Amino acid sequence: MSDTPETAVAATSRDPDVGLRAVAALRKLVDRLEVLQVANARDHGWSWEQIGELLGVTKQAAHKKHGRR
Repeated sequence: MSDTPETAVAATSRDPDVGLRAVAALRKLVDRLEVLQVANARDHGWSWEQIGELLGVTKQAAHKKHGRR
């Protein structure tokens, strides 16, 4: 599944095979977007505290997950 709007619709499918595949694809997309946007925020001088707050985690958790990139 590569088309995001279609994948989002598929995630609501009553067919568990279709729905779960869509959920997995969306999870991968969200992970890639998080990496991209955390790097963007850091490039713009954001602190780990600011990033963690918007992601709903502590600054330590944000740094531990993304600090080595």
